[in-house]
Amino acid sequence: MDSELTFRYAERKDTALILKFIKGLAEYEKMLDEIIADEETLEEWIFDRQKAEVLFAAADGREVGFALFFHNFSTFLGRAGIYLEDLFVFPEYRGKGYGKALLKKLASITIERKCGRLEWWCLDWNRPSIDFYLSLGAEPMSDWTGYRVAGDTLLELAK
Repeated sequence: MDSELTFRYAERKDTALILKFIKGLAEYEKMLDEIIADEETLEEWIFDRQKAEVLFAAADGREVGFALFFHNFSTFLGRAGIYLEDLFVFPEYRGKGYGKALLKKLASITIERKCGRLEWWCLDWNRPSIDFYLSLGAEPMSDWTGYRVAGDTLLELAK
């Protein structure tokens, strides 16, 4: 790392910055057109309802990366885990160890909170990220397939 990295949790005043990171990730994943989140929605769900947390990594006083995460629960372990929804480092700051530092910090938070695991999903085509995760000792969950119900299908299922 070129400069000392610091970490801080997001505050309500950071809502616009959180959305900027989310849009940066969506652009990288070629999914920008799927973003419907706005500052008001993020503020409600992250800060009012406290359904997710955001950790920023900062170098030279500027936020260079973020991780958005929340607790899940493992019935097999009988304890909570941490699910990493988004990890993103702005392109101009990549290759400096900031992504690894964010994951290491999340791992320490997982241990501090006595959670059983830290887990996330990664797009199948994202080879750079897959290689990065494998280099850290992460194991792909090849025996599992993620499923989702959303939008009109969710409304129909709820009837």
